[in-house]
Amino acid sequence: MKASVYGLLALGAVVLAAGDAAAGEVSVKRGEQVSITSGCHDCHTAGYNETGGKIDPAAALKGTPLAWQGPWGTTYAANLRLIAKDKGSEDGFVQYLKTFQARPPMPSFNVHAMDESDMRSLYQYIVSLGEPGEAMPDFVPPGQEPKTPYIVIAPPIMPKG
Repeated sequence: MKASVYGLLALGAVVLAAGDAAAGEVSVKRGEQVSITSGCHDCHTAGYNETGGKIDPAAALKGTPLAWQGPWGTTYAANLRLIAKDKGSEDGFVQYLKTFQARPPMPSFNVHAMDESDMRSLYQYIVSLGEPGEAMPDFVPPGQEPKTPYIVIAPPIMPKG
């Protein structure tokens, strides 16, 4: 009886795991998983954080006009759907992800470290979302006031003494 119960539990775990996209697999499902676990939606999907991680397909990865301002100027989370479209192909998108540079707070170095299968899956997921929508506002140089709401990221202030 114990063996049967453990066997059923093991079989259930295998069946549940089969529903998840496996590392190394290139698929839309894997791309969605990568977009969530890599934090893409945190900045590039309007309303994602406010809804506790619910993805609105109409807004997914279209960027957001909430800006980040610091010593580098003011930056916006780009519309990743437009970037995927502009690169013209999965190979073009992968090459872009391996080499692009970005202003803070975008951690482009983390993207460079992604496995190529994850990059390809991310592309497939992004293009599966549909029409790309509009571009986000352009970078605003230091000392100029942005026209949208923004969050200030100030350098740390060290205690005296």
